[in-house]
Parts: sequence; structure tokens; C-alpha cells
Amino acid sequence: MSNANKIIPLREQPRAEHWEPRRFKVFTARQLDKIEPLQRLDEDTRFAMRVVASVLPFRVNEYVIEELIDWDRVPDDPIYQLTFPQKDMLAPEHFERVAAALRGGDKAEIDATVAAVREALNPHPAGQMEHNIPEVDGEKIDGIQHKYNETVLFFPSQGQVCHSYCTFCFRWAQFIGDNDLKIATKEAGQLKKYVQAHPEITDILITGGDPLVMKTKNLRAHIEPLLELEQVRTIRIGSKALTFWPQRFVSDADADDLLALFREVRAAGKHLALMAHYNHWREMEPAIAREAIRRVRETGAQIRAQGPLLAHINDNAEDWARLWQTQVELGIVPYYMFVERDTGARHYFEVPLARAWEIYRDAMQQVSGLARTARGPSMSSHPGKVEIQGVTEIHGEKVFVLRLIQGRNADWVQRPFFAKYNPDATWLNHLEPAFGEDRFFFEEELAALEN
Repeated sequence: MSNANKIIPLREQPRAEHWEPRRFKVFTARQLDKIEPLQRLDEDTRFAMRVVASVLPFRVNEYVIEELIDWDRVPDDPIYQLTFPQKDMLAPEHFERVAAALRGGDKAEIDATVAAVREALNPHPAGQMEHNIPEVDGEKIDGIQHKYNETVLFFPSQGQVCHSYCTFCFRWAQFIGDNDLKIATKEAGQLKKYVQAHPEITDILITGGDPLVMKTKNLRAHIEPLLELEQVRTIRIGSKALTFWPQRFVSDADADDLLALFREVRAAGKHLALMAHYNHWREMEPAIAREAIRRVRETGAQIRAQGPLLAHINDNAEDWARLWQTQVELGIVPYYMFVERDTGARHYFEVPLARAWEIYRDAMQQVSGLARTARGPSMSSHPGKVEIQGVTEIHGEKVFVLRLIQGRNADWVQRPFFAKYNPDATWLNHLEPAFGEDRFFFEEELAALEN
């Protein structure tokens, strides 16, 4: 029986003043056979895992296996679905091609087949490689993305793995060992120089992978130079560590140093936001996860929570309402409900936009105003973050009501627009303009920006 069944309610949890260090032990695709609970599964299921893990990255640690997954509920347990490969995560034709190659055992054939399948999975959606990476003097700057005026994304090379991988991850191409698909930089000073050259930048998002897999001294080398820049108002750190390895904030050897760095950022007058990725309320139940949240908040950093709506994991209003309400109780700000990105195993996880909006609406109806800070459902699409505001009928035509809450052009932000109602649409490119229009209002300018 998993320890996930031994959850102590929040009001009964004593504050733990001391936690024994825990060794970080990770399993990758090569160690699937060494994960003891998987031995309960039949041979066909375990082979299917090998097939999928040959294409999509797999990495899970012992804490997730022992503390978060209820193995008596497998395969329906949400954290199991979040971290372990499932056969249907590949299209049937892709699965059979890779399975046949693995059975054949020829390494060259396996590599070629896997590469072809990966290429078909849209490894870099929404123009990440073509339109988000800036250039200086005609040369692209590795490890930086600048899509929106105020915010720049920074990908330090030491943070391009995670404590565990999510099966839905839209950045899966970062983790498969292909340098042509990886966004990362080894130069600590490169970010500062770029920011200084762009006075419109006020927010830095350090992302990955997961920057918190780095030792604090390495993270400090990237953050401290930014504290000297008056234009920088907010530093964000995108991380899943509060779920996948809360020991990072509690009992790791440099956990106290990490929290000291957070305090240093605050003392410099900067806002520090830990952008926590949560997919299910179960991730916040273990006592050490709550202790990690408490310690982060004690530094003055704010925790904001975001995550996508996912079939097989959280595609119901009740789970989202409980997720948001629990976050508020723990002092976390609900921030975004995303739509599953158009990459990787999207066909397995995607939810129709109409259904996504219904789940969002029904969840909002179950929580107080303090939990209604979560925006969504939001598509992080090529033109920007497009929010589904509702479904309605105007002059006899059923439509989606949409708006851009962030855009490549700031003038697009907060402008409502309409799309024909399509019950099967799961992404922006499946929608057509309503009311006989030829294109959405931003499309002509977007095309010009691309050129």
C-alpha cells in the first residue's frame, strides 16, 4: 500500500522542525525493470512502457514512486499517469513501428524509427525555435526566449532536466539528447547583457527543465547579476520541485542556502515568484510537501500555481476546485489553467476546448473569490496566450468568445474576438473566425512579424 493513502489532514499536521536527509534516487528508461511496483504489471504492459519510453523521455524518482502514487489504483492513479508511459500515448501506427523495431533489435533501425516518430510529434510548438529566440547582429542567442515585451525566458544549461518528467510535457524535446532541439546556455553573463540592451524587460523567468535541479551556487551565479539591474522588477523560477522533490527546500544539503538566496532576492527589492507546476491536489498532501511550501513562503517569495487540463489526470471540475482551494489554504496563488499543448502525446491528454471551458466554469462555481485568480482555459499559442471566455450565441450563430491575455504585439492584449463553435476543436488552429470573417484580427500582422 502506498504512503499516499496515509495523508494527514492539514489541520492535524504538526510543524516539523527537522527532516532527515533523503538520498535522491532516480530511474530512467534503462531502469524500468528495476522499479519494484512495476513487477505487479503484466509483461505486455511493461513492454508497452519500454516502447513509449523509447520515444518520449522517462525519468521518475523514488519519492514519487513511494509517496505520491497509490499503486492499488494503477493504472487510474493520476500521479501514475503523470509520470509513467502508457501505450496510448503514441498513435497506434507509431507504437507499432517502434515496437517492431525494438523486437528486431537492430540499433540503427531503432534509432531511425524513433527519430522519425519524434519528428512527427511537433517537438517545438508555437514557434519556439523559429520566432522566440532573439538575434543580436544576425546571430541567435542560445538559451533565451523573448516572445512578450516585458518577459524574457532563460534556460540555464545546468537546469535542463527535472527531478521527474511529466508524461504530457510540452518541452519533452529538451530531454531526449538531441542538441539541435535543446534550448540552453552555459554563459551566466549572457542574460544580463541581453536584458541591459532591452529596457522594456522587467520580468525574468528562469526555466528548463527545472532550474531547481541545480546546486544553489550555480543558480546564484545566474540570479545575483540580475539584482544589480534596476529595470528588473520580478524574478520567476519555473519549477516542479515542490511536487517531485520537496526535499530541495527542506533537507537537501544546500536547502538552507537556496532559501537564503530567495531572501537575498527579496532584500534587493525584487519580487520573487516560484512558478509551481501542479496537476492534481494529491501533489500537495504529503507533510514534507507542505513543509516545503511553508519554508518558501517564509522567505517572502510568492508561490503561483499553474498547470494544464489533462485527460486521464484532472479532467473534471471537482479535482480543479479542490486543487485551487487547497492552494489558497496553503498560501499559494492559483494562476493558470492551461490547455494541453499541441506537441508530444497531445492526442492522449487533450480535452476539447468546449469541454475545457465547462470544467473551468464548473470548478470556479465551487470556490470562493480567493481561488478565482486562476485564468483560463488558456492556450499558449503562436500569437500569444489565448483565453476561452465562454460559449454563447450571437445573431443566431454559436461561437467561442476568446481574448488574448498576452500577445506578440501588446496592442492585441485584452481584445475579444470570436470563433465558430466547434465541439471537437482542441487548439486554436482548429478554429475558424465567426460571422463570415476571413481571418482573426491578429493574423495579418502576425504573418508580417514572421517575415
